[in-house]
Amino acid sequence: MVTLAFIPMMTAEFIAGQKKRLEDEQVRLQRDLGDIGRKDPKKPNHYETTYPESGSNSDDDNAMEIAEFTDDLSLEAKLEAELRDTRKALEAIEKGKYGICKYCGKEIDQRRLEARPTSSSCIQCKKALTQEV
Repeated sequence: MVTLAFIPMMTAEFIAGQKKRLEDEQVRLQRDLGDIGRKDPKKPNHYETTYPESGSNSDDDNAMEIAEFTDDLSLEAKLEAELRDTRKALEAIEKGKYGICKYCGKEIDQRRLEARPTSSSCIQCKKALTQEV
């Protein structure tokens, strides 16, 4: 029985480029989160959306503040999830596990990582998980 060694196809240059993209994305996400709120001192890696105050107490202004706050809460959740995924991808790079599917252990296609640098699963496993098979 012949055992083939696993030879990663990703080059050091590709991984370094992905790391730079992820670091830039992390900075952008932190900035965007800072624009709508502030870091929660009680929960690491969590932000609190700031309630917008227009200074007026009219019904129209209050309604606009509530609508903006509600939108910002949804945006905060989305940005926090993206930041969490970005940090996980950067950790995987540091551990030498970037680009390896967390389900099957096979290498994730480089084109998938170029399209979505935070991917942690290969296309086949993702399809199986989302029942697209």
